[in-house]
Amino acid sequence: MSAVMHAVKNRHSTRAFLPRAVDEALVREIIDAARYSPSSGNLQPWKLIVLSGGSLQQLKKEVAHTLAQSPRGEGMGYPIYPENLGAAYQARRAQCGEDLYATLNVARDDRSGRAKQFAKNFTFFGAPVGMLLAVDRGMGAGQWADLGMFLQTIMLLAHERGLATCAQACWTLVHKTVERHLELPDELMVFCGIALGYSDPEHPINSLRTARAPLDELAEFRGFE
Repeated sequence: MSAVMHAVKNRHSTRAFLPRAVDEALVREIIDAARYSPSSGNLQPWKLIVLSGGSLQQLKKEVAHTLAQSPRGEGMGYPIYPENLGAAYQARRAQCGEDLYATLNVARDDRSGRAKQFAKNFTFFGAPVGMLLAVDRGMGAGQWADLGMFLQTIMLLAHERGLATCAQACWTLVHKTVERHLELPDELMVFCGIALGYSDPEHPINSLRTARAPLDELAEFRGFE
């Protein structure tokens, strides 16, 4: 199996990290290579802010203060999911959530336990590196697709180098605090966060592997002999 195939099939969202530091040179190497991600018209519409150490701790402190004042956040900077999500998609989303909390033995009606776990998103799950990916507010669907390819490239390269990641759309719930802390210009908005570090292999939540639709359900092959 090639390195690319192995990374695609084995990368997964990690939600518990070891306190082990990540060398800055390694992070730079990964992002430097990710610059070559596909981009329609070569717009390269991404802006990435990489935080560690005191800078990361300060962001987490400010976000914690915001959530203490407004537990539901500041309103989404963009809708993470469509308002009327189709039944099949909603079923997949619900199953993902149930499977995740099952690894922690958190019951469906344990609102406190679920809230406690969800709050860990805003600590980057303890990862030593937190990244915020931003995009110009004037960009459209095509450029958001570019963001997804850039994001995937970072995560695959990180996996290849023995690192773990988790892409986090939840940061849009505190977008005002994040954008203010990062001193982003008005034209830039937070798209997502990325937790980066070394996976904690002993934590049960990292055993989660989400189910995927079978090939013939998501693809049609026409014209092949």
